[in-house]
Amino acid sequence: MNGPALAIAAQVRAGEVSARTVAEAALARIAARGPEVNAFTAVLAERAIAAADAVDGRIAAGKDPGPLAGVPYAVKNLFDLAGIPTRAGSRIRRDAAPATHDAFLVRRMDAAGAICLGALNMDEFAYGFTTENSHDGPCRNPHDLTRIAGGSSGGSGVAVAAGLVPLSLGTDTNGSIRVPASLNGIFGMKPTYGRLSRHGSFPFVHSLDHTGPFARSVADLAAAYDALQGIDAEDDHQAPQPPEPVTPLLGAGLAGLRVARLGGWFGRMQSEAARRAVAAVAEGLGAAAEVEWAMAEASRSAAFIITASEGGALHLPTLRTRLEEYEPLIQDRLLAGALIPAAWVLQAQRVRARARDAMRALITGWDILLAPATPVPATPIGQETLTLDGVELPLRPTMGLFTQPISNIGVPVLTVPVQQAEGAMPIGVQLIGKSWTEGLLFRAAAALEAAGLCAAPVPPAFAEGAV
Repeated sequence: MNGPALAIAAQVRAGEVSARTVAEAALARIAARGPEVNAFTAVLAERAIAAADAVDGRIAAGKDPGPLAGVPYAVKNLFDLAGIPTRAGSRIRRDAAPATHDAFLVRRMDAAGAICLGALNMDEFAYGFTTENSHDGPCRNPHDLTRIAGGSSGGSGVAVAAGLVPLSLGTDTNGSIRVPASLNGIFGMKPTYGRLSRHGSFPFVHSLDHTGPFARSVADLAAAYDALQGIDAEDDHQAPQPPEPVTPLLGAGLAGLRVARLGGWFGRMQSEAARRAVAAVAEGLGAAAEVEWAMAEASRSAAFIITASEGGALHLPTLRTRLEEYEPLIQDRLLAGALIPAAWVLQAQRVRARARDAMRALITGWDILLAPATPVPATPIGQETLTLDGVELPLRPTMGLFTQPISNIGVPVLTVPVQQAEGAMPIGVQLIGKSWTEGLLFRAAAALEAAGLCAAPVPPAFAEGAV
């Protein structure tokens, strides 16, 4: 049983296939092909079969099984799943008490009839852009197993790109949905800050953390995003914004949409693949104008300080007693972050506010701004640097070159995979909107997909039997 999420749901709802059959097929594929990409850190077969049987039971009783009836999905392993520890990609939390309740977004997916198959690999404590996890091993890009998956939601991106599940959930603090979406060639949604609940997900940076879905098509992404919306009384950081479904808007086309490209910071330091991708999307959306957000570099610098400071403060008690159990890639950054002077953090927050105001003024005349999602396609696992515009840069932070400034101001971003020449590695483009205008981003993405400009490529080695 394979196909897009909405096709699976339609067949299950119509009684053409049982949810149990779908779940068993997905579990079999994960067992057979999952180890090649190392996306899963926990497979919950018993839970999945029980949930599938419950969906089939609702259908047999004549009840509505939900819009995502029988659709397999999986979550980044910092979302709580009742009965297992929430590892957050770490060694330290493997001995934590099992979660007693599912995260709010997991409950939303389950209420829509979707079937959770397990937890997914990630950068430790979400502090990274490559998912080269020292404890669980590197997550591998299904388009080339020698290359990175992106991060920190690398497993979430890979599981969908490799056809192990049609939907997944991730988080995005500085680009952790957008980077894996770009490098794995799938669609990813980082909503407006505060749109979706974070309750039941292990935090990284309270003032920057977002949650959101991945999918292989715009319609599937919209269905997941719509299912996830809802006010969570237990999340103090969620905005009191009523749900605004985007699925009804997918066929609205481009009429009236004002789109421009971001230049300046977003026009430099990138590969030709990234330039071509932005140019193709700009042409498809009729974006002839280029505008510049003068605060982009300053916003990224502020995000670095805020991330390090909040992350370091969160982990300081554990750093004092179990430092050696943190992976080497984040030990020094967390320690340094915990020691950042308060004056620096206050100044970073002031810069952040000015950057947000500058973006609000800039985007007043536009509905969508375009920017690269990553400066380059996926690089080899273990590579430490890359050269852009003749400058050698550290690879890991540079993967967030174009996502981090946007995260800092909390506006919504939908990442689309741009069609590439056969055999080329995928790369994506960010569609950036005003706060609470996710529907416009979905409209544009659907139009690009309908025109054949944006689509999720199937990795040749994983084509057979993909969901």
